Amino acid sequence: MDINGLQITAERLLSLIFPACCRLCRTPVRPQQHLCPECLDELPWLNSSCARCSLPLPAPSGKVLCGRCQQQPPDFDNTEALFHYQPPIDYLLKRLKFSGELAICPFFSRLLTEHIGKRLTPLPDLILPVPLHHARLRERGFNQSTELARRLGQALDIRVDYRLCKRTRSTHPQSLLPRAERGKNMRGAFRTRRKPAPAHIAIVDDVMTTGHTGCELARTLKRAGAELVEVWVVARAG
Repeated sequence: MDINGLQITAERLLSLIFPACCRLCRTPVRPQQHLCPECLDELPWLNSSCARCSLPLPAPSGKVLCGRCQQQPPDFDNTEALFHYQPPIDYLLKRLKFSGELAICPFFSRLLTEHIGKRLTPLPDLILPVPLHHARLRERGFNQSTELARRLGQALDIRVDYRLCKRTRSTHPQSLLPRAERGKNMRGAFRTRRKPAPAHIAIVDDVMTTGHTGCELARTLKRAGAELVEVWVVARAG
């Protein structure tokens, strides 16, 4: 038996010994399903949001921009987001980000792939995960944005470039800062390694809070020659 055959046999044995369960209600599910249909339906899906930054809006919005984007448009051009950053999505993303539960990545990547695959607008030339500073990467051991981007690139047949940009300094976690300080915290935090950048780029991250990280990275990419920059996230706060 070859290595692939042994791996498949091992996975089947593990599924018999440890049957897969819904991460939220513990109902038995198929392997790699992660959530049962009932829990999946009850997730806080983002059904109404700003056409540019995906800020949640109270009513069906169509192509409406939020007040912030009307007054001061962000440097990125579009945002794709699946969920409100609310329970239980915040719990699942924190388990991924801070507890190293990488098994959650395929679930979110699959949902994001299905969402993006339905759109009629052109796909980007390249996917860029939000870079981590080397000190943070060494501390955490992985970059959740890279894990998401890698799977999205494979599923959508888009090149993923992990080295196009680097984070030049270790910034404070955005979630711990007041809104007024988040823009300053990210200013000048990224640098492109080569020019020109591809014309159409999608930045991938787990969650967007105020959008300052996406803005700074989009600004850096456009200075390097990018013309259209999107942000793809699992969840949007606001």
